[in-house]
Amino acid sequence: MLALLIKGIVLGLTAGVLPGPMLGLVVRETLQHGRQAGRLVAAAPLLTDAPIILLALLVVGTLPGWAVQVLSSVGGGFVVWMGVDALRTSTNIAVSTSSRLGSLRRAMITNWVNPHPWLFWLPVGGPLLVAGYRSTGVLGVALFLGGFYVMLVGSKVVLAEVVFHSSRFLSGPVYRRVIQASGLLLIGLGCLLLLEAF
Repeated sequence: MLALLIKGIVLGLTAGVLPGPMLGLVVRETLQHGRQAGRLVAAAPLLTDAPIILLALLVVGTLPGWAVQVLSSVGGGFVVWMGVDALRTSTNIAVSTSSRLGSLRRAMITNWVNPHPWLFWLPVGGPLLVAGYRSTGVLGVALFLGGFYVMLVGSKVVLAEVVFHSSRFLSGPVYRRVIQASGLLLIGLGCLLLLEAF
């Protein structure tokens, strides 16, 4: 059970701090509308991920064991790729320019059309949840999801606060080191997931 919690924490933290559409939206809304808007955007995955997770569980739950093993190995490879990509990436964050929708609605739409949640939950999160449920029951699944979302939302809220006080942080060396450390964590976790898959 502790292993599931640690996986959730590592995956949630790295997903929270790596540049992407949702982080760009957190930055934009914080700079334009204040810290409360940034917090709302950070919390959007709590409202939008449920259907994605359910679909991933339906797909993974109906697959035979060998197919789940293949999917898990693809997920492990994807996590390693995310880590390598984080090590190579710049800290430039793509910031949306649309301002017609409210902060939370914009964040929910962004999260639904963003490929990252789908690419995470189908080959990575879904197999982890199914395997966790089979080995530890509901408590293991709850620990994984709790650790994941506390770190995912919490890290984005912290970054929104930092941006609110100093937008230069995102182009500075400290944030670059955070991204590099996240990349190394992802590579290590991805290798672990690949080992577990086989």
